[in-house]
Amino acid sequence: MPITEILERNAALYANDICLVELNPAIVEPRRVTWKEYELIEPRRPNVYRREITWKVFNEKANRFAHFLLSRGVKKGDKVGILLMNCLEWLPIYFGILKIGALAVPLNFRYAAHEIEYCVDLAEVSVLVFGPEFIGRVESIVDNLGSDRLLLYVGQNCPDFAESYDALTANYPSSSPAVMLTDADDAAIYFSSGTTGFPKAILHNHQSLCHACAVEQAHHSQTREDVFLCIPPLYHTGAKMHWFGSFLVGGKAVLLNGVKPEVILEAVSAEKCSIVWLLVPWAQDILDAIESGRVSLENYDLSQWRLMHIGAQPVPPSLITRWKQHFPNHQYDTNYGLSESIGPGALHLGVENIHKVGAIGKAGYGWETKITDENGEIVPRGEVGELCLKGPGVMTCYYRDPEATAQVLKDDWLCTGDMAMEDEDGFIFLVDRKKDVIISGGENLYPVQIEDFIRKHPAVKDVAVIGLADKRLGEIAAAIISVKEGCTADEEEMRRFCEGMPRYKRPRRYIFADVPRNPTGKIEKPLLRKIYGADSLIADQNNG
Repeated sequence: MPITEILERNAALYANDICLVELNPAIVEPRRVTWKEYELIEPRRPNVYRREITWKVFNEKANRFAHFLLSRGVKKGDKVGILLMNCLEWLPIYFGILKIGALAVPLNFRYAAHEIEYCVDLAEVSVLVFGPEFIGRVESIVDNLGSDRLLLYVGQNCPDFAESYDALTANYPSSSPAVMLTDADDAAIYFSSGTTGFPKAILHNHQSLCHACAVEQAHHSQTREDVFLCIPPLYHTGAKMHWFGSFLVGGKAVLLNGVKPEVILEAVSAEKCSIVWLLVPWAQDILDAIESGRVSLENYDLSQWRLMHIGAQPVPPSLITRWKQHFPNHQYDTNYGLSESIGPGALHLGVENIHKVGAIGKAGYGWETKITDENGEIVPRGEVGELCLKGPGVMTCYYRDPEATAQVLKDDWLCTGDMAMEDEDGFIFLVDRKKDVIISGGENLYPVQIEDFIRKHPAVKDVAVIGLADKRLGEIAAAIISVKEGCTADEEEMRRFCEGMPRYKRPRRYIFADVPRNPTGKIEKPLLRKIYGADSLIADQNNG
C-alpha cells in the first residue's frame, strides 16, 4: 500500500495522541510558531524549546500542504525539494508531497549553494521548501533557479524572493486529496552522501518506503508505548527509516536538535525515550563524558531506555564493550544499509547476537545477501568480496543516470561497493569500501580492520586510515588520529602499539588531527586524501 495510508490510519485510530515532539536546546526564548496551540516551554526546563503535535494535526497539516500544491499546478510525478533543519514542519511537508503523488526530494542541510543548485536541477525540482538557515544560500542562486520554480519559506520574516509557507497553507482543506496512489508509484528521491564527488539522485517508490517501515518494526519490535529519539537529520534515510518503525505502530518520536552528551541524556530522561539510534561519534562522546566524570548518570532517569542501536558506519567492538559496562541492561543492535536500499535494515545484527559485535549481521527482514568476486561469482565463506543486496527496498534507479544505474543494479541485485566477508556462522563483517581498499606492495589493506585495532588504544578517540601515494609501494597506509581530551599520544607510542598487527598492515604514517565526519557519521576520506595526499613528507615514512 502507499505509505500515506499509514498516516491516514494513525490519524483515525490515534487522533489525539502526541506523535511528534520537537526539542531545541539552542533556543532559549520561545519564538512565535505556526502551531501556537501546541507550543510548550516547560518551566522545569527553561532552556529547552519544545513543541508537540498529535496524529490528527500531523495529517491535517499534510493535507493542507497537499491541497496548496495542487492549487499551484503541482501534479503527480512532479518533484518538491525540502531544505529544512529537523523541525515539526518537516514530516507533514514530506507527507503532503506524497499525498498528491509528487516526489519528495530531501536535501542535505550542509550543501553549499552550488550543491543545492546542482541537486535541484538534477532532480528537476519545481518547488523548493526551505528554512531560515538557508536564506543566504538560496538567495545567492535564486537567479539561476529561474522564475518558474516556486520557493516556499518556512519561518518568520519571509525573504522577498520567496513566498510564506505559513501564510499560504493555513486555510486550505484538511481533508485528504483525491489522488489515487499505488505501491509502484514513485515517492522520493534521496541523494547519496557525495563522499566520492557530486551526489547521485536515488529514486524510490512507495513499496520501498513501506518495506522500510516493516523492516524496522520487525527488527526492533516497536510498540505504541515506545518513544523513539531521533537525532540525525531527517533528510537522510538513516533517520527517517528508523522512525518508520514507530510510524508504523503509531508510536511517539522526539526530534532532538543537539548532540552533546548532556543534551541527549536529558532528552531521554525528560521525554521517557525507550529507543535511541546513535552514530559512533555521539556514543563515544557519551562514554567519554561519563568516564571523565563530566556527566553523572545518577542525574537522569534512564530506566525506560531499552535499546541503543548504531548504523551508518562500522562499529568498533571496543565501543560496545564500554557501552555495556555503563548500560548493562541495554539491548544493542547494529544495522547496515545505504540510501540505495532505503537506508538501514538490509542487514542487522539482532539484539540476541551481541556476542557477534563487530559484525553487521545477517540479511534483514525481507532481504537477501550474497558476497561476490569481480566476476559476480559467490566467494567461499571467510573470503572477502563485494556485498550485494536484493529485496523490495532496492532503489528503482539513479534518476537520470542510466550508466551509473547499470553499474550497480544487476539482475535485481544491488552491488553496494562495500567489501565484506561471511564467517562460519553466517554473520557478515564489513571490511571496507571497495574504493577505500589500499593496495600496498601488492597487498590489499582494509582500512576498517586497521582502524578497529588502533581504536583499542586508550588515548584514541577516533581514527581514519587512508591510502597515500608512494613511489615504491604504490600506496601506503596513513592513520589520522584524534586523541581524547586530557590524553596524550605520539607517533612513537602508536608505532609500538601497532606492532600487535601484522607488519604489512601497520600504518607507515601517523597524523594527529581531527577526523572529519559527514552528518550521517561517515568519515570523509576524500577530504582527508585531498588534505594529506600531496604531502611531500610521505616519502620520508617509507622505512618506518
